[in-house]
Amino acid sequence: MVTHQGTTSIEHTDKGRVLITGGTGFIGRVLVSHLADAGYECWVLSRQPGGGAGANSKAHYVNSLTALPNPLPKLVINLAGEGIADKRWSSRRKAELKDSRIGLTRTLVEYYGQQDQAPKRVISGSAVGFYGAHDDELLNEEGRSHPGFAYDLCKGWEEEATRFVALGSVVCCLRIGVVLGADGGMVEKLKKPFSMGVGGQIGHGRQWMSWIHRQDLVRLILFVLEHETLHGPINAVSPNAVTNAEFTRQFAAQLRRPALLPMPSMAVKLLFGQMGEELLLSGQRVVPEQIVRSGFEFSYPDLESALKQCLQTGV
Repeated sequence: MVTHQGTTSIEHTDKGRVLITGGTGFIGRVLVSHLADAGYECWVLSRQPGGGAGANSKAHYVNSLTALPNPLPKLVINLAGEGIADKRWSSRRKAELKDSRIGLTRTLVEYYGQQDQAPKRVISGSAVGFYGAHDDELLNEEGRSHPGFAYDLCKGWEEEATRFVALGSVVCCLRIGVVLGADGGMVEKLKKPFSMGVGGQIGHGRQWMSWIHRQDLVRLILFVLEHETLHGPINAVSPNAVTNAEFTRQFAAQLRRPALLPMPSMAVKLLFGQMGEELLLSGQRVVPEQIVRSGFEFSYPDLESALKQCLQTGV
């Protein structure tokens, strides 16, 4: 059964059909808007009827792959996945995280194969967690990986997406950092405690945080979609990673509040377990070498300008 929103108002598009998974989330809803405005015919795979409250009237929303048009979209942007930091990593939660990323991607590959069709280009999500825990070394797309659940999750996700290559597709895997935007993600979670003056660094604060402003991430995705020479892993982060201590200082400064209540490492381990150790107490100093070399320019390359947009102007 097809479920979609506003078909009578969907305008003619000339850049082709694109299938988006994760198109109703914090990143996806902005991405869909940009794609539609750029002239793409957007088909969003969503569990929410009609795409939910934030649905875009220029996009089609379907609740199953069988509801997609024939021929299938030649462009695929695969961003779906349960929030990795939303819950403590129990065995059940790990299985949910894997299924929402690796399982869904496997389903996409198999469906295209069963229909004897292949996307021209596939942009699939991944994360800087692919590199595992690191100290101060700079990590480009060829950087070493260290073991851990985040690495296993990202590695499996990328490997599943790469199976599209056997169908004849060009595949790009975006290793995304922490995404900053006004109405969700980390900024939304931190705004209240920091506004109350109870924010602070996590652990020793020296762990690196690789981040990207949501607007830059959306622009980067469109850039990769339209630059056909790009393929393989791409670090989707700003050129200027910061330590947790520096992020804390700048976040508090933008809100004009003190940040005097650090969270000790032991408390993080007790509260969050493995998730806290891998995501909060360790980090990666990632550089976007491939995308910069390709000519992409960041609108928010430094943390100060990014946080100012998120916290003072609400962008």
